[in-house]
Amino acid sequence: MKGIMYRGLQQGLSVTWTLSKVIFPITLLVTILQYTPVLPWIIDLLTPVMGLLGLSGEAAVPLVLGNSLNLYAGIAAIVSFDFTVKEVFIMAMMLSFSHNLFIESAVASRVGVSWWLISGIRITLALVAGIMINLLWNGGAEQASYGFISASDVVLTGWREITLQGIQTAVVAVAQLALIVIPLMVVMQILREKGWLNTFSNKFAPFTKVLGMERNTSMTLVAGLTIGLAYGAGLMIQAVKEDGVSRKDMYLALLFLVSCHAVVEDTLIFIPLGIPVWPLLLIRFVTAVILTMTVAFIWKRKDLKKRKDLTHEQHSYNTF
Repeated sequence: MKGIMYRGLQQGLSVTWTLSKVIFPITLLVTILQYTPVLPWIIDLLTPVMGLLGLSGEAAVPLVLGNSLNLYAGIAAIVSFDFTVKEVFIMAMMLSFSHNLFIESAVASRVGVSWWLISGIRITLALVAGIMINLLWNGGAEQASYGFISASDVVLTGWREITLQGIQTAVVAVAQLALIVIPLMVVMQILREKGWLNTFSNKFAPFTKVLGMERNTSMTLVAGLTIGLAYGAGLMIQAVKEDGVSRKDMYLALLFLVSCHAVVEDTLIFIPLGIPVWPLLLIRFVTAVILTMTVAFIWKRKDLKKRKDLTHEQHSYNTF
């Protein structure tokens, strides 16, 4: 057991180090840019677009970084600004659907699903979610509190003070991330080496039938749900090859996972931002289930129609 926990700790430290190389420089850069003409100019340019989502212009920064890089880059940018709870929740919801587009959509293409299709679905889900939350939720007007990171009313003068403030914010953001990521990686290592991940996959198989997929898709879903599209890419591709997942089931599985993947990590990671995380998880899961079941139903109807048309043509030919 000690060996498993040690390997999990190593994995956690490795992941934390990899992510800190993204979070630290971005947090530092964004904090410094706030005191230059560059970022305010970009914010003013995008403010009208952000307004449609109920967001201030500053929200463009974490949304762009989160979509082009990864979820952690978006979070690093969020903690560099002062947002309301509602704004942070909207951004968290949008980034949950559409973060890390380039890498995770590339994973989709490796298993035979169109890159453009997956990216389009994720962006659409993010925009719809942002607009709906803005229209339906009237609360969340209070200032968001980012765990140990608190807004400062101190006026910074000079590049030395600005740089030190950026470094301090970046260090605290990385420390809070490590407190979540390292225990998570230890738990995942235990699940893998004890074989509980495979057990969970077998238990999960009936749920795949409800979603319109065959039982052999369960391991692919478990990999994506627990580890995520990017981290679980190798396991997902291996499951597709070994379990003989069909093209239809792979499309449905990826459709479900782009809406709801890495449910533990992607949910817990937002806790330091001071937002309600249970609604975040629930909205993602319900959206994924409804979307996947709807597409599976339409796909099944089309397959039945094709079979009927083929049978009718064969019957007509034999009669002739």
